[in-house]
This record gives sequence, structure tokens and C-alpha cells, in this order.
Amino acid sequence: MRIIQMSLFSWKLHGTGTSIAPGEVVSTDERLSWPRTIGVGLQHIAAMFGATFLVPILTGLPPTTTLFFSGVGTLLFLIITQNKVPSYLGSSFAFLAPIAASVKSDSMSVALGGVVATGVLLALVGLVAKMVGTGWIEWMLPPIVTGTIVMVIGLNLAGAAKNNLAAGPVVGIITLAAIGIIAAVSRGFIGRISIFLGIVVGYVAALLMGDVNTDGIKSAKWVAAPTFMSPTFNGNAIILFLPVVLVLIAENVGHVKAVSTMTGKDLDDSMGDALVGDGVATALAGLGGGSGTTTYAENIGVMAATRVYSTAAYWIAGIGAILLGLVPKFGAILSATPVGALGGAGTALFGMIGILGARIWIDNRVDFTNSINLIVAASALIIGISDMSWSAGKYTFSGIINATLVAVLGTMILNGLAKSRS
Repeated sequence: MRIIQMSLFSWKLHGTGTSIAPGEVVSTDERLSWPRTIGVGLQHIAAMFGATFLVPILTGLPPTTTLFFSGVGTLLFLIITQNKVPSYLGSSFAFLAPIAASVKSDSMSVALGGVVATGVLLALVGLVAKMVGTGWIEWMLPPIVTGTIVMVIGLNLAGAAKNNLAAGPVVGIITLAAIGIIAAVSRGFIGRISIFLGIVVGYVAALLMGDVNTDGIKSAKWVAAPTFMSPTFNGNAIILFLPVVLVLIAENVGHVKAVSTMTGKDLDDSMGDALVGDGVATALAGLGGGSGTTTYAENIGVMAATRVYSTAAYWIAGIGAILLGLVPKFGAILSATPVGALGGAGTALFGMIGILGARIWIDNRVDFTNSINLIVAASALIIGISDMSWSAGKYTFSGIINATLVAVLGTMILNGLAKSRS
């Protein structure tokens, strides 16, 4: 055990630890001096924060609990991948719709049961990938499928954004305008956190207008354990979360491939470990009252900008998130975010998630002159966005579930029929 621990926490010093020569990168098993490594780790916290804190605020989960499990999950991910895959595990937006649906029909406890089930299933997928490889994943989830599912998940939330904006239209418009202006005039890191900064502007505006309830902030402690919640398992609710598994698979595989390209290291043998790591982190979060996790593209941006791929920086980020999770006062400030600001942010954010689906199509040059791709995507989008649902006994299949089934099975079956014809 001592040998394992020593190898896990041993990073070679890159050069003198003070600089990076042109054309070089700090590899996963290297680090800069500890002060510089801590600085990069703090950048990773800043990069993940805007997205990670939005999910609990939008769903009603305790923000500090989600931050706490985000940090714990990141550390577990690093251990499971043996420090080979630099990644931060933040809250996944793919959980927004099924959590909201579960809370509306049952309770938050039932929603957490769905999060746990998602994590367990993802970990099992990772174990299978470790044994037989990931070729079957790419076959089952081609870009036409993943792009469609991501787009559906984002656009299905349009109604929630509308309702929140209607509850506080002035603050919502201020927030949305601020997001747009910040994105237009800023570059680099500031531009990437425009939604977070827009919410800050909307929050301040609401505060000045007297629309923020500060009682909870005043009474909250500075230091205390997070608010933990336990899950309840309901088969009907768990079904709602199945499409999320497919999104998390695609995100993890894409993340590992991106890091492999950027570092020049072959990380194909770490695909399974990455899926297991995210699955374990997600299941643990659901068991304690946090939102499910995923690998963060925001942090890939930090690595690209700094040229530091050291996993040591991610240990700093994970520990930092855990410490933030122990500050209830901070969580109370986040929980008091006005509904109008959430509406303005949701209008931009949910639409952006939808556009990410289109980006998957574009980046992979999905051929829409192919009638199969066109029919599958068009049908799934209408089913998902309009939330066409049906029931079988005690189980209800929501629009997102049905859209996912159409995208996955439709692509497989129709392509199979086309090949048999030829």
C-alpha cells in the first residue's frame, strides 16, 4: 500500500518548476513548483465553479453539498485513473431535466435515487469497456445520436426557463443582457464564465431592488458539515435518468480523447477507468445529496491556456472544492439567487446546451443528405422538445426517454435495413 501511495502522489518536477519552454507542456506525471501548481489549481476551481454551482441552484439541491461531492468525486476519479487522466468532475447539466421531473412527480429523495442508479450503470459500462474495449460504444453512439440527445436535453428545458423568467422578468432581462454583453466584450477566461458573471449582475440588481431574501444568509454558519440527504429508489424515476448515461459516456470518451491529443499520450487504455471513476463519483454524490458529475470541458480550456496537464493541479482543485463545501454561509448566498436571474441564465444556458448538440453534428460532419440521419434527428427532436410521453403500467416514459430510444434504436435499425438492402 505504501508503494502505491508513493507512486500515486509522486510528480516529477518539470524543468526548474518555474517556467515552460516554448513547445513544451507539463505532463500528467509532472508538476511545476507547488506555489505555481496551487495557482493553476485555483484556476481550475474558478473554471468549474460557474457551471457546477448552477445545477444545484436550478434543481434545488444544496449547493455546498454538490460542491463537496464534486471535490470528493474528482479525487476518487484521479485515484481510479491512477493519475493518468487530468480532469475535474463538476455537475452535469444532463441531470437537470430528470431531476426536475422526479421532484415534480415524487421528491428530491427519489431524484437522488436516479442519480445513484445512473452512476452505478455508468461504472458498469466502464468495467465492460475495460474488458472488451470501447469500439461498441462508438458503434452504439455515433455523432448523429449523441448530438441529438444533447440537443433534446437542452431544449426540453425551455419551459423551465420561461417560467423562471416570467417570475422575475426585470431581473431576468438584466441577467440575460449582462450575459450577452460580457460574452461580446470579453475574451478568454472571462468570456467562458459569462453565464456565471451574468447571474452575479442579476443577483446584485435584485439585491438593490430588495428582491433577495437574506434571512438564510444571515443565519447560516461560516463552517459546518454539508447538508446530506439520502436517496429513495423508484423504478419509474430511474427510467428518466437512462438517457443521461449515454451523455456521460459520450462526454467521458470525448474528454479522454481530447486530453490524449493535447498531451500526445495514448490514453485509450484509460477510457474504462474514466467511465468507472465518473460512475463512482456520481453514485457517491447521489447517496449523499449531491448532483451527478461529468468531466468538464471548461477545465480542458484551462489546460490548453496554461499548457499544464499535471494531475497535481486537479488534486488542489478537488481539495479546494471540498473546503468550499464546508462553508454554509457561501451555500446560503448561492441558494438565495433570485428566480428571475435563474430564468435569464437558463434562457441562455439551456439554449447553449442545445447548440452543443448541433456542434457535435458539425464537428463530426454528420451527413444530413442521408435520409436516415435526417428522419431520426428530426423525429427525436420533436418528441423530446414537445415532451411526448406514454405510460406502461406504473412506468412513464418521458419525452427525453422516447427521443433517446428513437435516436439510438432508430439509427441502428434503419441503418441495418439499409445495409441489408444493398
